[in-house]
Amino acid sequence: MKRVRVEVNDLMQQGYVYHLTEPIGRNFHPDFQPELTPKQMLELGVFGGKYMTDCAAEFPEDWFAGAKLCAKRHDPELNFFGVNASQPLSVWKEKGWLYEEDPRGWFQWYCRYYMGRRCQDDERQIKRWRAIRRHAAQVRKNCRRQDFKCRRKQRQALLHWAYDSRRI
Repeated sequence: MKRVRVEVNDLMQQGYVYHLTEPIGRNFHPDFQPELTPKQMLELGVFGGKYMTDCAAEFPEDWFAGAKLCAKRHDPELNFFGVNASQPLSVWKEKGWLYEEDPRGWFQWYCRYYMGRRCQDDERQIKRWRAIRRHAAQVRKNCRRQDFKCRRKQRQALLHWAYDSRRI
């Protein structure tokens, strides 16, 4: 694949440059098998619709065609399970969960990874993604299959991490 240069200029990053070195949606690390694509996540409703409203130019236009977004505010009603399962960005900063090149957090890393960027933070992010599976185990243990009213916050959080909690 030909290396593609991407320059980012949005509210959180100006002049940030990265390169796509893998085909879109392919050649993932063997330990990283997300169940949802970024497009699917945006269509389902994640992060109260606010997450990606100023950086759409960085990603394929079709990701946003059916996305549930709200440029004005975080609106949990837009989330698939209709609940807020997000921590404020300030909490993410305090806990050291952010990588300097991805100031919006894990989902931004995932979108860029999906597009074909590989970076030094990949291993850490994949470990974090794998650790979230414990929430799927809790939903399986405590809920009837596809009972979307059971553990809605955990189910929504799983969607935030590209696990399809609708299948549980």
